[in-house]
Amino acid sequence: MSAQLMVALDVPDSRPVPALLRRLPPAIAACKVGLELFTAEGPRLLELLAENGRPAFLDLKLHDIPRTVARAVAAAARHGVAWLTVHAAGGREMLTAAADAARAAGPRAPRLLAVTVLTSLAPADLPELGIARALPEQALALGELAVGCGIAGLVCSPLEAAAFRARLGPAPILVTPGIRPAGAALGDQKRVATPADAVRAGANYLVVGRPILEAPDPAAAAEGILAQMRAAAEARRP
Repeated sequence: MSAQLMVALDVPDSRPVPALLRRLPPAIAACKVGLELFTAEGPRLLELLAENGRPAFLDLKLHDIPRTVARAVAAAARHGVAWLTVHAAGGREMLTAAADAARAAGPRAPRLLAVTVLTSLAPADLPELGIARALPEQALALGELAVGCGIAGLVCSPLEAAAFRARLGPAPILVTPGIRPAGAALGDQKRVATPADAVRAGANYLVVGRPILEAPDPAAAAEGILAQMRAAAEARRP
């Protein structure tokens, strides 16, 4: 499967969303709804995506006691969410409870993605959190734990994607935020890569927000990123 593009709807409320959804290319695999937008609009934003034929990627990074997370997974399934994030740092019991809840939800279950280490963190930030391992080692350890608990995929920096592929093989879905076209502003991201680099590293889905949303022509920006992804995928083929 060639890598696909997800658009992060990192906006404060739903007012610009309908026009944006109409302009995005059909090839967009999903629209990511994060904490800001979901807190502002709640489940009705998920209904808006469904009405426009756009799969919802609900990025709440669930990190709570196992029972609470399992119930949140079940609730997301009732809303027809296609993708849902949990935090790998929640531990084995929480991750297993989330995976069990997804299986119990049947065909409507969201595919679960475990967040490893946020792309806003740099190696120097980890000692403050009491983490002695180097950042790549921490990400790989959390990723292995999550996949071993039955989580379908991982959210990781594109800088760690190749290491995950080498360690875990082709099965886990790899979703990479921190994607910035060459020359784009980094914002609050610290571990970033270009779309082509992420594809070459083995990512299945690239998540892009501001470089598309803040472009003068968001549709053209999305098409440009898709073109870079297709070119990188072609170059990888033997």
